[in-house]
Amino acid sequence: MSVLPGGLRVCVESVPQYGRGLAAVALTVAAGGDDDPAGRHGTAHLVEHLMFPRSGREGSADPAGEGYAALVAGAGGVCNAETHRDHTVFHTTVPAELLPDALAWEAGRLLGFAPTEDVIRTETDVIGEEIRGAGDAGRYWESALGALYPGSRDSFGTAAELAGITAGEVEAFFRAHYTAPRMVLSVVGDVDPARVMAVVREVFGGVGVIGVAGEARVAEGIRAARVARVAGESRTAEQTHAAREIRAVGKIRTAEEARFAGEVRAAEEPRAAEQTRAAREIRAAAQTRTARETHTATEIRTVPLPAARPGVAVGHPLADPVAERPAYLAQAVLAQVLGRSRLPVLARSVRDGHRLTSATVTCGYHGQWLASAAPDLTLAVLGRAPGTEVGAAVDIWRSVLRAVADGPLPEAEHRRAVNSLLVAWHRQADSLPTRAVALGRDALLLPGSAGPDALPAELRRTTPAEVSAAARALLEGPVTVTELAPQKGTVG
Repeated sequence: MSVLPGGLRVCVESVPQYGRGLAAVALTVAAGGDDDPAGRHGTAHLVEHLMFPRSGREGSADPAGEGYAALVAGAGGVCNAETHRDHTVFHTTVPAELLPDALAWEAGRLLGFAPTEDVIRTETDVIGEEIRGAGDAGRYWESALGALYPGSRDSFGTAAELAGITAGEVEAFFRAHYTAPRMVLSVVGDVDPARVMAVVREVFGGVGVIGVAGEARVAEGIRAARVARVAGESRTAEQTHAAREIRAVGKIRTAEEARFAGEVRAAEEPRAAEQTRAAREIRAAAQTRTARETHTATEIRTVPLPAARPGVAVGHPLADPVAERPAYLAQAVLAQVLGRSRLPVLARSVRDGHRLTSATVTCGYHGQWLASAAPDLTLAVLGRAPGTEVGAAVDIWRSVLRAVADGPLPEAEHRRAVNSLLVAWHRQADSLPTRAVALGRDALLLPGSAGPDALPAELRRTTPAEVSAAARALLEGPVTVTELAPQKGTVG
């Protein structure tokens, strides 16, 4: 891990065996849905969208109008992004020989971020469609999250709150949160680390450390930058030209800007620790509240949600992936035991009367475990057969948990659950962008982590006793219950 003078952390890994001739770039930023200003739920998600301008504009790094995504696609690459509650990650995969271009484009869109009102309105409309099209699982998860951690919300946003957002608000969020000490740049693939670092130092020198007083001059420098390929010029000439011009942008800082950069670093360096403490405080508050309510009820009933078929969603707090990592991993193994063997067998059981029609158990949002350090959930979604009431389905769920909690969990069943997680991990580890993203998340969100390559050994160290303890923790802790009820006219 290298750190540039402005505070940007950079991780470069040469792994040609995972994709000869390819390179992936991930930019992970400690800004997510939990950072949305009051009354502007979805600002972080909107900024993610605005980092992919759909056309060029005067004063941008791409005035010809191609846009970042078009530049990447034109190079034969792909790009995408995700906004989570505690971070946003942008990932791009390109042919390795075009990596200098991709790095210059990445730096260029950070330096040239200045969306217009028209573009903002277009992207808020797009986000509105995404919100309306979000799957049922997201609604179940959000309902349980809000009940277990009051005030917590998803990172999608609320269309009504984004409707009136201005360019000034968007840019203020970007300037406050997209600072160098809050970003990790990871590059993975068929690359030479020394050459990559040379390009990164050249093009990212001014990223995230630009003061307000210098923004007008930076805009002038960006107007001169031409990252896109110029017809007839050689690729080497283009890369050198783009690197020099974007480097020139970074050199236009005054003493005032340098002082500002120092202030930003001083303010932001404790950020990861603060976020970890904040997450623990949220968990502690929920646990304290639950402890007070234990004598009356540990079950939190939420508002019923519409669904295609009758069911129930049951949510439990997920252990802290930093402070309680062994318990977190045991909970991930438990989800495999429950979702892959115990509940499916029960759903098919004649003896049980077929009271459950289906069952899924996931750790983390949409099953993305270790993808965030924010307070999260284990969520079980159970299909109810005709005549099976919500309470009966929850009782079945508890009985299955109790069987695991009372243990001991058979060694073969434990090994199958661990192996299923290992297979999924290895399948993802072979993906360049997934590996680049994992490196960035580990560095930004999981202080003390030994890195993604340490995870298989950690999973293998998880014992049947720890999985049983995880089941007991779910039984003894707070739980949310959400009835899933077909609405009139719903097609099953």
